[in-house]
Amino acid sequence: MDRANRAAKAERKPNLTPTRETKAPLRRRKASPAPVPDRPRDALLPRAILASLENSKAEDIVAIDVAGKTSLADTMIVATGRSNVHVGAIADHLAKAVRAAGYPTPRLEGLPNCDWVLLDAGDAIVHIFRPEVRRFYNLEKLWSADRPHEVQPARAS
Repeated sequence: MDRANRAAKAERKPNLTPTRETKAPLRRRKASPAPVPDRPRDALLPRAILASLENSKAEDIVAIDVAGKTSLADTMIVATGRSNVHVGAIADHLAKAVRAAGYPTPRLEGLPNCDWVLLDAGDAIVHIFRPEVRRFYNLEKLWSADRPHEVQPARAS
């Protein structure tokens, strides 16, 4: 009877062990990310970033359009946190929000010190500073200014 019971159990259970033909263990598929609305994806990323920064209580949020100035990104966003801990928390929250919006996981730089954290989300780059570090580097002035060849010379009449 023992053999008969084993044979009956073997017939009922599917074989989930990898075989020579499959060579890989069977795995469940991960759930696909939430569908993105019909609006262009380019407009959604900065909106998701700005919403996350506002939810994280970031201060002095400035979005700069750098589409024609560099090939690195289309939008640069600069924000301020009140302390090192606040800057790190903003960066963590922002990385999770970008991922939840259906974009690839952004790359983060500067998390150990949290004086200046850079988040590269592809089409958008986010700089999160402590107030004194932001004043020192003054990125808004650097990236908002016209490039030298764009400045039109004054014509004498």
